Amino acid sequence: QVQLVESGGGSVQAGGSLRLSCVASGYTDRSYCMGWFRQAPGKEREGVAAINRDGSTSYADSVKGRFTISKDNAKNTLYLQMDSLKPGDTAMYYCAARSLPCGTWYRQNEYNYWGQGTQVTVSS
Repeated sequence: QVQLVESGGGSVQAGGSLRLSCVASGYTDRSYCMGWFRQAPGKEREGVAAINRDGSTSYADSVKGRFTISKDNAKNTLYLQMDSLKPGDTAMYYCAARSLPCGTWYRQNEYNYWGQGTQVTVSS
């Protein structure tokens, strides 16, 4: 089992920044790909970004150039640096891990482990 715990959410004005963290514990060697997803009220959950074990990254078009995914293997921690935030980024953000490479990183049903989520609210 892999446990994931997110933190770092909060409220910020448009144009501001936040950094989300996700600490992984348990059998972390089973996590080949880790990703961030988000779900806004009344909308389906969508992929935001993912990072492979080799450090290669993928992003949703809506966040390219504004968000950066990274990880610290020594700390078993995944990050999402979010800059130039927009009201449309308001959502619950979830960390997820899977035993497959990130090729189809946006497919939620291919992730084995999920965190409980952290709320991000961006006001105009």
